[in-house]
Amino acid sequence: MIERPAIEQRQQVAQQWEAQAEFKEYMSAVNPPMPKIGVECFPNSLYAEGATRVIPFDLSSQLKSNYPCTTPNLMANFIRICEGSSLRTDEKATSQMFYVIHGKGRTQMQQGTIEWKQGDLFTLPAVPDALHSATEDAALYWVSDAPLLNYLGVIPSEQRFTPVLYTKERLEKELADVRAQGEGRNRTGILLSNPNFPLTMTLTHTLWSLYNVLPKGIVQKPHRHNSIAIDYCVSAGNNTYTMIGKEIDDQGQIIDPIKAQWVAGSVFITPPGWWHSHHNESDEDAIVLPIQDAGLIMNMQILDFHHVK
Repeated sequence: MIERPAIEQRQQVAQQWEAQAEFKEYMSAVNPPMPKIGVECFPNSLYAEGATRVIPFDLSSQLKSNYPCTTPNLMANFIRICEGSSLRTDEKATSQMFYVIHGKGRTQMQQGTIEWKQGDLFTLPAVPDALHSATEDAALYWVSDAPLLNYLGVIPSEQRFTPVLYTKERLEKELADVRAQGEGRNRTGILLSNPNFPLTMTLTHTLWSLYNVLPKGIVQKPHRHNSIAIDYCVSAGNNTYTMIGKEIDDQGQIIDPIKAQWVAGSVFITPPGWWHSHHNESDEDAIVLPIQDAGLIMNMQILDFHHVK
């Protein structure tokens, strides 16, 4: 026989569950107003000096999130490591990308050690922790999919890939090979991929990255996609920039654009679905390294890439 207090407790719990049931009229709720994702900039001055530390691009207040995030799915940061010191990262993420802005050092983890230098890029899977040490003053650009896991309320159960190192020498050679095939494309760059993900052909199963050159005197016509781009500028001369806007006119020109200046070592965000064109009015080639959640978006088959021809 079940005692009355136990029955009353079960009834109370059931009532609490039922009280949480909400209903919305379809047409008024099918396209709810979401937090605005705008054009944001993160300058290289953030890591120019100071102690060894992580400098997060935390936009959680704008995105109304109760955990750190730069975009709904990604968290971006600068890392500064002073010569002879170390810093440990222990992110609950399935994918991490590190680009070495300057300096030299190593990253140690259970799987082994990666020796890195300026211009190298490497990816890590779900690792319990990684120790980053600098043999000379170093700065790194670090992006992970930790916000996605926070949103889902999960932790990694397996490693989807092993660490991968894309050296500066290899990046430059592969880019040179593409350029040797001739200019004239809407984009002249190399997609960084991982053999574990042959369908999406992306950096990891969630992250997408392009090592893209913007030749001097060139304008790359507008394009758009549903993934959010966190754009890191590897190098650029004066008056190199991106124009970003929600719509284009009949001539393929962006209407009322926002101008994001390219500054070496700095980052800007391109919102999802917005048109953007790249302009190099300087006398030197520029290189940009966008990181997107397009591995995830592409797997969902909703990337929806378009460009002006």
